[in-house]
Amino acid sequence: MIRVPREFKPLMDQLSSATRHRETANRLILFFAAATLVIGDRTVSAVLRLLSLIEPLNASTYHRLFSHRRWCSRRFARIIAHFVVDRFCPEGVIRLVGDETVDGHRGKKVYGKARHRDAVRSSHSHTVYRYGHKWVVLAVLVDLPYTSRPMALPLAVTLYRDRKTNQSESREHRTPAELMVSLLALLMHWFPDRKFVFAGDNAYGSHAMARFAYRHRRRITLVSKIVPDANLFRPPPRRRGKKIGRPAVKGDSLPAPCDVVASKKCGKKITVGWYGGGVRNVEVISGTGGWYKSGKGLVMIRWVYVHDLDATHRDEYFFSTDTSMSAKAIIEMYCGRWNIETTFQELRSHLGLETTRGWSRRTVLRMAPALFVMYTVVVTFYDTMPESSSHFRCRTWLGKEIITFSDMIISVRHHLWCQWVFEQTPGGEGVRKLSAPIRKLLDFGLTQAA
Repeated sequence: MIRVPREFKPLMDQLSSATRHRETANRLILFFAAATLVIGDRTVSAVLRLLSLIEPLNASTYHRLFSHRRWCSRRFARIIAHFVVDRFCPEGVIRLVGDETVDGHRGKKVYGKARHRDAVRSSHSHTVYRYGHKWVVLAVLVDLPYTSRPMALPLAVTLYRDRKTNQSESREHRTPAELMVSLLALLMHWFPDRKFVFAGDNAYGSHAMARFAYRHRRRITLVSKIVPDANLFRPPPRRRGKKIGRPAVKGDSLPAPCDVVASKKCGKKITVGWYGGGVRNVEVISGTGGWYKSGKGLVMIRWVYVHDLDATHRDEYFFSTDTSMSAKAIIEMYCGRWNIETTFQELRSHLGLETTRGWSRRTVLRMAPALFVMYTVVVTFYDTMPESSSHFRCRTWLGKEIITFSDMIISVRHHLWCQWVFEQTPGGEGVRKLSAPIRKLLDFGLTQAA
C-alpha cells in the first residue's frame, strides 16, 4: 500500500507478518504512515481526518486498532530492533543509552496515570511534578555521516507503574532501574552473539544494576555516575591452608574516590568528545576497586574523576563495570547519553508526544511506545533515501551545516505526499501541473516540521 525505498521494503514485509491478520497489519502501516504526515496532535481522530481524504474507510476499525485488535508490540519491537542494528551496527560493540521521560496525560480513567517528578522542569533546588505516564526508554546510539552527534534511536519502551497500580493488579513493584534491567536482558536475548555497553544517569548507577552488568560482564558493560564517597575494597584474598569458616567477600579497604582526588595535586589532561558532538579539554583522575554493599557482594569497577578545564561543567565522578575501559572511553560514552534527551525533545516537537488521548490499558501501553518507534522509523527511512532523490530536503540558514531531525521528517513527509498520497488520491496527479511557486507553497504547508 505504501511505496518505500528498496532497502526499506523488508521491514514493511516483516511488520506485516508480525500480526495474525493481514488486514490489521495493513491498517497499522497505513495508520503510522498517516500519523507521520499529521501536524499537531497525534490522536486517532486527527489521523483519520487525513486518511478519510485519501481513501474510504471504516473509522471504527481504526479506533479499535489499539484497544481491541490482537497484535504483539514486543514482536514489532524485535523486528525493528533487528532491522536497525543490522543496518547501523552490523559489527562491534552496540552502544546503548537509557532514561525515563514523563508524558503528561490527565484524566480520571487514564490507565497507569500517576504523579511523577518532571526532570525537565525541575532543578536542584526546585521540584516540579506532573500527572501522566513515566516511560522507561532504551535506545541505541548510531553515528550518521551527515550529523554532528550520534542519534539515539528508541528500540524498547516500557511503562513505569506506581505502587498503587501494581498493588491493584497483584504485580510486584519495580523501579525504573529494574525495568531497564529487564529491557537490557530482552535485548541480550534478541542478540545472543553481540556485546553491549550501556550508559545511564545516576538513577541507573545503582549497586544492583552494577551487579547485573558484572554478572554478565562478557556481554554488557555499565557506565554511569558514582557517589564520591563510595565504599571501595580490594578483591578478597585467596584462601590458603585449611579452609575453616566462611570465605571473605572483600579485601582491605581502599580510599574513597574523593579522598584520592583530594590527595593528588593534579590529574592527567586529555581531550574527549563532549555533549552535542563537540570536544573538551578535561583533567581526569582514575582508579579501580571493588564497590561493596552490605549483603550484596563486591563489584569490580573503574572510577573516573572529571574536571572541566573550561569551568563550564561541575566536577563529576563516573564509573564502568569494565576495569579495562579507558577514562576517555568512559567519559565519551556517558556524554553520549545526552542524545536521548534530545530525542525526547524532538519527539515532543515533531511527533506529538504528550498529545495522545487514549485512556484504556491496551491503548496506553501501545500508542505512546508507537510514537517512540516512529522516531526510529523516520530516521531509518531518511537514511535509505539517496542524496539524488528529489525528496531529499535540508533546510539551511547562516551557520547551519548539519542535518537535523527536522530535515529528516520534512524529507520523509515530502516522499510520502508525492509517492503515496498524490499517487493514490483521485486527481492527485494534477499537483504536477501546478506552477513552481504554488508547488513550493504547498510543499511548505504540508511538510513543515511541527
